[in-house]
Amino acid sequence: MTTKDHLLNAIDKFNDKMQCDAQLREEVGALKKKVNIDLGTEHYSFLLKDSCISCFDEGLLECPDIVVCSDPKTIDDLFTGKMKPMKAWALRKVVIKGSLEDVMKLRKFF
Repeated sequence: MTTKDHLLNAIDKFNDKMQCDAQLREEVGALKKKVNIDLGTEHYSFLLKDSCISCFDEGLLECPDIVVCSDPKTIDDLFTGKMKPMKAWALRKVVIKGSLEDVMKLRKFF
């Protein structure tokens, strides 16, 4: 499975979870965020709006609210369970740039 496939799968799971969980939908509410995923050799972006992730695309958006920086191998290792998220963060293999409020709010949804 490619990095893009892993990301698309995670987005599908997120959107399915939002459709099934009214309380979670209420928590997200009218949150609107532009998110970039910069993996060095690969770049992706998406919009979070109306409790749904949409507009997933290759390339980066201008003026993102959140930027996730890593590399394809680390992302693949996270999705396959070869690396735990806290280890990746502690080793600075994943860096998340954005306001602390945005990062804390979004992290619980994934």
